[in-house]
Amino acid sequence: MKKNRYLFTIMTSILLCISIHTAYGINTIIYKDTLQKDSINNKKRMVYKLRPAADISIAAGCAAWSGYLLTTQIYSKGPSTEQQILSLNINSIDPIDRIGVYPYNEHLDKTSYYPFYTAIPLPLVFFLTGNDMRSDFPKLTFLYLETLSITGMIGTSATYFVNQYRPYAYTAQTSMDKKLTQNAKNSFFAGHVEIIATSTFFISEVYSNYYPDSKIKWLFFTAAGLATAGMGYMRLEAGMHFPSDILLGAVVGASSGILVPYFHNHKIIKNTNLTFMPFFNSNAGGLSMMYAMK
Repeated sequence: MKKNRYLFTIMTSILLCISIHTAYGINTIIYKDTLQKDSINNKKRMVYKLRPAADISIAAGCAAWSGYLLTTQIYSKGPSTEQQILSLNINSIDPIDRIGVYPYNEHLDKTSYYPFYTAIPLPLVFFLTGNDMRSDFPKLTFLYLETLSITGMIGTSATYFVNQYRPYAYTAQTSMDKKLTQNAKNSFFAGHVEIIATSTFFISEVYSNYYPDSKIKWLFFTAAGLATAGMGYMRLEAGMHFPSDILLGAVVGASSGILVPYFHNHKIIKNTNLTFMPFFNSNAGGLSMMYAMK
């Protein structure tokens, strides 16, 4: 279990940076000189530009995979046996995660769903607060849905590929009936934290892109960090996730929320002849580079 978890964590970190960079970085949106010209000509500047073929494919593919796992796999693992639960040993947990072994707290678990469900539509409400964002509402909505699909793909894949018992399964204070449920195997990693981070950091990044000269940008990112930390605390105290689950959920969510809009707004590689593309097959995965000669 540990091997799968570590492997997935490393691969997620690498692929998140590579795939988002290669998908968006070489096909940019806005150049600094374009922004200056728009300012001079008093034209409304284009903050984000979507590439329909690529963006729709990415959003649809990630959403389809997430939907498949959610409806047919993640919650169909089957219950544990009492022998499996009794064989769990807290000493087999990493030292950093042992401090996060709490019994199940039903009140905190249920309470955490209120901010979770509130965070999902929150960016859509935020888009209506400014004239420029309001005029770009359809574009921003799709960009946010694409971000959610990427976040969901990573989170559901983690739960699917790694069976990790929740902290409460290691405690004597939690009822055996609760520990036997199939949901007790879905600790890796913290989906609630991931969604909160995605939503709030997406809002922060969008605000900073639309209002780059604002002096209160830091307040949005600070609020996003506090909201993410608050959700992490509730999930920890509820006995639902280990500290490492919460940390990874926060990193993945914040990265998706920031990087997806960021790379729709910046050009990283200016040489349009140079193309990077991730590849995967049955034997290996990696990054290919192609250069078109003129």
